[in-house]
Amino acid sequence: MNLEKVFFGFFIILALTLNFGFVLGEIDNPAHHNVYELFAAIVVNLIATVMKFGDRTHTGALLLATSLVAMLQLLAAAVVWGFAAHISAAGMDPMLTASIVSLAAGAVVANVISVVLLIADAVNLRR
Repeated sequence: MNLEKVFFGFFIILALTLNFGFVLGEIDNPAHHNVYELFAAIVVNLIATVMKFGDRTHTGALLLATSLVAMLQLLAAAVVWGFAAHISAAGMDPMLTASIVSLAAGAVVANVISVVLLIADAVNLRR
């Protein structure tokens, strides 16, 4: 068993599950979406992105692309959250909460594609 591949798969799957956990709940209810869970999803996605650098295969390029998309979506969600919490006079209203969750849901789609690519690569692996 290759320990590097175990950690690689662990962080890719953890990124998906944390992001999914953040998105789960009513889309416009701020009480259903925790800022610390969004932060954890960003950190784990960043770790997974860094781990994908250096793979020169076509699958590696696609994995990196999906990870970059997820990071872009999650960072945009964090920026909107920061705007809502610190700049907006209305605070965390349902419209801004829905925007944050929608951006994070886009990252979930990218993470799902990444996990599917990881599984497909593992299935095609020949000893």
